[in-house]
Amino acid sequence: MADYKNAPTYKLAAMDQEFILGDSMRGARFMMEYAKAEEHLRAYRVRSTIVVFGSARVGENGNAWQSGVYEAARRFARIASERGGALTKDHGWRDNVIATGGGPGVMEAANRGAHDAGAVNIGFNISIPHEQEPNPYITPELCFQFHYFAMRKMHFAMRARALAVFPGGFGTLDELFELLTLSQTQKAPMIPVVLYDSAYWKRVINFDALLDAGMISPEDLNGFDFADDPEEAWAKLEARGLTTGRAPDAQP
Repeated sequence: MADYKNAPTYKLAAMDQEFILGDSMRGARFMMEYAKAEEHLRAYRVRSTIVVFGSARVGENGNAWQSGVYEAARRFARIASERGGALTKDHGWRDNVIATGGGPGVMEAANRGAHDAGAVNIGFNISIPHEQEPNPYITPELCFQFHYFAMRKMHFAMRARALAVFPGGFGTLDELFELLTLSQTQKAPMIPVVLYDSAYWKRVINFDALLDAGMISPEDLNGFDFADDPEEAWAKLEARGLTTGRAPDAQP
């Protein structure tokens, strides 16, 4: 008699890992990455975030410039956490919670600054060939891991009230232009954006050349500011309309 109960087809679909990880379930896995993070963020009453991007290669003990960038990201995140609404009381909705890519470098510095303030903070990690380890300052209940870059980016964008971008490489540039493009194409509301270390960004990207060549419009250059001090970065975001709270019962 056939042992049909041990056949792969007899397994409940939800319990069949080989099936779930197969090509036909790619869409379902994409949906699950959305739903899992969304469920936990709501459970922790995270209503809005300030997203911090920057290089994983910047270290606290690097050269003078690198360690300065690390410390600036840490100070900025502490300022944002103390003044932005992440330190909620009475189980209210948390606003302007620091969210990073969860790894080392600038990401660690920003999570650390929020941790210094006693605020919850988020790490949206990504599984990559050279495995990224979560930094130790992320709130454990808000430390996520994604397979799909697209879904990770979606969670970065969904709750973002502001964006602070510190010096970085390909990944940072990708994330920066992703959010600028969403605003430019009106797929997402325009949010305050500040690029930290004006000399670095003006050397790496010739924004005026894009304008002179007709590749962008003049108003596109009004979508962000530069800053060279953590307090200045916070002030620039506030000047661009960053709000530090909504009605107590308003949900995301």
